[in-house]
Amino acid sequence: MFRISKIIILTLGISILSCSDNTTKFSNSVISSPHPLASQAGKIIYSKGGNAFDAAVASAFTLSVVEPSMSGIGGRLQVIYKDADGHISGIDATTQIPKSFNDNGQELPSFGYKTIGIPGVVAGLIKLHEENGKLNLETVLQPAIEIAETGFIVLPGEIYRQQSEKEKLNLFEGSKLYFLDSVGESFKIGHKLVQNDLAYILKKISKEGKEGFYEGEIAKKIVDDIQSNGGFIELEDLKNYKAYKSTVFTGEFNGYNVHTLNLPSYGSISIQMLQIFDYLDIKNENDWTIKISSAIEEAYNYRPYQKNKDSVISILSINTAKQIANKIEDLNLKFTFKDNFKEFNTSDIVLGHTAHLTASDKFGNVVSLTQTLGPNMGSKVASKGLGFLYNVTMGPYLGGYLGQDKPGDRSSSHISPTLFTSNKEVVLALGAAGGNKIPVAINQVAYRYLKQNLTLSDALFMPRTYMYDSPVYREDHEGLEKFNEGVIFPELYNVEMIKEKGYFGRVHAIALDTINKLWIGEADPDWEGTVEIFQ
Repeated sequence: MFRISKIIILTLGISILSCSDNTTKFSNSVISSPHPLASQAGKIIYSKGGNAFDAAVASAFTLSVVEPSMSGIGGRLQVIYKDADGHISGIDATTQIPKSFNDNGQELPSFGYKTIGIPGVVAGLIKLHEENGKLNLETVLQPAIEIAETGFIVLPGEIYRQQSEKEKLNLFEGSKLYFLDSVGESFKIGHKLVQNDLAYILKKISKEGKEGFYEGEIAKKIVDDIQSNGGFIELEDLKNYKAYKSTVFTGEFNGYNVHTLNLPSYGSISIQMLQIFDYLDIKNENDWTIKISSAIEEAYNYRPYQKNKDSVISILSINTAKQIANKIEDLNLKFTFKDNFKEFNTSDIVLGHTAHLTASDKFGNVVSLTQTLGPNMGSKVASKGLGFLYNVTMGPYLGGYLGQDKPGDRSSSHISPTLFTSNKEVVLALGAAGGNKIPVAINQVAYRYLKQNLTLSDALFMPRTYMYDSPVYREDHEGLEKFNEGVIFPELYNVEMIKEKGYFGRVHAIALDTINKLWIGEADPDWEGTVEIFQ
């Protein structure tokens, strides 16, 4: 049986007056992140009097140290947040194509120096902190710096991801230095990783802010290495890079307002998917699998149109969602699948990419933050003397549904940090890692929690589903047996049960218990993350 004991978390009609960041509204502060040390960094910052913005920034910089395959200061970032006074805003710090980029009509590689775009994470985190934080930057970065200097035991998942890229890492001098041992082998279980060069950069950032990374000594080292190896970034690209204020979209789901970000985040598609979910008649898990996966496919067909303003209006329209839901209900009576579906490949499931964290505090601030390098270990390139991996921005990885092919373009992706509000208070904040499964994971967890009324823990654990020009996939790994028992599909539905963990995205979420005025956090059970609570 599901645990329905949600403590009536979502009681409507309770309105809490907005207040400044000095007035406590709730009894605790919480952070959920994909690595225990990153979550602990956030808790340390709470204990020093920091707010959710300070904790999120500390955790994000710590992830650059402890989970380098997934994200880092050479990558990109999207964040949506609500401050204690009720204002919802977002930051776009995605990577950008350098001004000198020219593919000369030739196909670019999928990794290496030619794929590296201008990093955005540092600019985004500094902007988030400068505009909203309470503590000074040196205090906020101290946990990440200490971990880099003293070292940490690399977790099994990180070891596996690094081992999977050993041959590519071996092609680059800096990457070999930082991510392979003295005989060219990947780290083994129990390895303690010390990162003095990365610690030095983090110290520069903590003292000099954005300029410590995008100008001066560090910027010159970045440019010298990239230019010497056929890449495109110049000093002017770094100096002129800016993190922008994002456009926030608002939709509706089950009586709640849902808030996401415009491009380069796929927020409009995420809202449309949820709104389609809302108008489906779902009676059981068979309905769930077929109809939810059909809604995913329908919403994803709109991805190429997100740059057109008129198309976005239609994508966000409730009427469009109703029409699609009605189409799915009608088709379900005579459901058929394409015969030429794509074969399922499990080889990269546990590799994944991207990192998401969510933080909330006793003042009422809430942060949902996603950062990434692109694919596993990004470009596979780290510059000697710097110690961090660069992103992938140019090339086939991000050609995708929108593409970006000219200088100044920013890389769009499925990244979709999301907030749900009621009576101007956040009731659920979440985001995910997992490439094109990011909106899929976020929205299914939200549906389970807000509409099926499961606990947040069960909402993250319950099976997820996915379809896009393929069979219907349903999650079926160890631990899900009781949820999949008796869920049987006629052969014509072409449902494939997937036993590997991690394929359907990894969600880190926080919800509000409005009765007890406290935050509840959960970490995705398919990953190595944790939740930390500060009373």
